[in-house]
Amino acid sequence: MGHTGFDTDVVIAGAGPTGLMLACELRLAGIDVVVVERLAERTGESRAGGIHSRTLEVLDQRGILDRFLAVGELQPVGHFSGLYLDFDESESRHPYPLMILQSDIERLLEEWAGELGVQVRRSSEVSGIRQDEDGVTVELGAAEAPAAPLRARYLVGCDGGRSTVRKLAGIDFPGTEATMTALIGDVELPDLPEDYVWVRRTAGGDYSAIAFEPGWFRVITSEYDRVADRDEAPTFEQLRESLIRVAGTDFGMHSPRWVSRFNDAARQAATYREGRVLLAGDAAHIHFPAGGQGLNMGVQDAVNLGWKLASVVRGQAPESLLDSYHAERHPVGERVLQNTRAQSALARPGAQTDALREVFGSLMVFDDVNRHLRLMLTALDIRYPVGVDHPLAGRRVPDADLKTPEGTIGVYDLLHAGRPVLLDLGGSAEVAAVAGGWADRVDFVEARSEDDSWLVPAIDEVPAPASLLIRPDGHVAWASDDDAPDASALRTALTTWFGPARQG
Repeated sequence: MGHTGFDTDVVIAGAGPTGLMLACELRLAGIDVVVVERLAERTGESRAGGIHSRTLEVLDQRGILDRFLAVGELQPVGHFSGLYLDFDESESRHPYPLMILQSDIERLLEEWAGELGVQVRRSSEVSGIRQDEDGVTVELGAAEAPAAPLRARYLVGCDGGRSTVRKLAGIDFPGTEATMTALIGDVELPDLPEDYVWVRRTAGGDYSAIAFEPGWFRVITSEYDRVADRDEAPTFEQLRESLIRVAGTDFGMHSPRWVSRFNDAARQAATYREGRVLLAGDAAHIHFPAGGQGLNMGVQDAVNLGWKLASVVRGQAPESLLDSYHAERHPVGERVLQNTRAQSALARPGAQTDALREVFGSLMVFDDVNRHLRLMLTALDIRYPVGVDHPLAGRRVPDADLKTPEGTIGVYDLLHAGRPVLLDLGGSAEVAAVAGGWADRVDFVEARSEDDSWLVPAIDEVPAPASLLIRPDGHVAWASDDDAPDASALRTALTTWFGPARQG
C-alpha cells in the first residue's frame, strides 16, 4: 500500500495452493504481497488429487471455477477410510469431488495470481524473523546467496508441514506420532487386472491404484507398524518392494514419474497467530491424507484469513480481528485431525479391524450417518461462532438465484470481488440506511429471491431471509427474517467484522 518503511504489506512463505490462494485474496483487496518460495520452479509432482464441494464453492465465489472444471473430472463417489459415501445433489451446486492433480491446481492458481499482480520470488526462503510493534523483518536465504531482507506488516507461513516460519516463530506443534508408512508413486502398471477395484486390503496392509491418465496410475501402499526415517528420500525400488509385500506382485510397475512418502502423524499448531506471524495450510496442521481434506483445508484457511488480514492492513478493522482466524479455523483443523486418525485406525489390517469396518459400514447405509460423514469431509457443514441467533448465521451461504433490475444473478456472483455483501431481499429502509456507513467497504445489493427456501446442509430448509450480511469468505455474519430488522444488531455485526462506520 506504499507506506514508508515497508517493502510490502504481507510476505507469504510458500507458493503452494494455500500460499497462492492467500496471495490472490490479498491482491483482490488491494494489498501489496510478496510470495517467497524456496523452489526454483514448480515441481510438477501430482501430489494431492482432488477438490471437495466447499472448495469448489470458494472458487466459484471468486469466478474462477470454470478454469478448474475444464482440467479436472467430477467424481460422483467418495469414501471414509475406503468405505463408500453417497453424495447428495441438493446440498450444493457442486456436490461431487473434482479429481484434479495438485500440479494443475498450483498452475491455475499461479496464473490467476499473475493476473492479479502477485510477486512470486523463487529460489528464496525465510531464514530469520524479527518482530516489533510495527511490523516484521523477514530475512531471506537464496539458493546462491542471501537476499536482502523484506520489511512487512505481517508474515504468513504457508511453507508446509516442516514450516520454517512456524519454528522461527516459536509456535508449538503438538500431536500424535506416526504408526505406519505409506508410499505413493505415479507409475505405469501394465499387468493390473481389468476388473481391479481401486483399493484392496490384505494381511500386510493395503494398496490402491487410481488411473489419472490413460496408461499410468497413482499407486499407494500402506504398511502398519513400519515407520520410515522421515529424512530418508523414498525410491521407486522401495515402492516396488512395498507393493510386492502387500499385494504379492508389482503388476509390472515401471516408468515412475514421481515417488513420495507419507504417514499418519497428526499435529496442529498450538496457535495460528504469534504477533505479526500467522500460519495456514500444512504449516498449521498435518494429518493422514484420508479423504483428501488437507489441500482443501489449506485453501479454506487462506480464504478465511485473507479478508481479515486485508482489513487490518488497511486500518479499517482492529488487529483483534485476526484472533478470529485462530478461533474459527483451529477447531476445523482439530476435527480433521480426529477424523483422519479414525480413518487410519479403520484401515489397519487384522480381524478386529475387519469386524469394526463391517459394523461401521452397516451404519453408513443410514442416511443420517452417511450425511454426517459426507458433510464433514466436504466441509459443507462448518459453522463459525459469529454470535448471531439465526439458522444461517455462521454457515456458508447457499448460491441461491436472485432477481435484480439487471436480471437473474447467483449469490456467488456477488462475491467475485472478494468484498462483503449486505444483501437486502425485503426492501428494508432500515437496512439501506445502515448500509451507507460502510459503503466504502461493503457492497449493498437489493434483490429478490428466486426460491421460496434456501437449503443449508444440516438444517434441511429455512425460509429465504429478508436480509443478510455475507463475509468475503462466503459465511453469513448476520441475518434477519424481519422486513424491519434490528438496525442496532446489524450495526454491531458490521462493526465486529468490518470495523467502525466511516465518519460523515
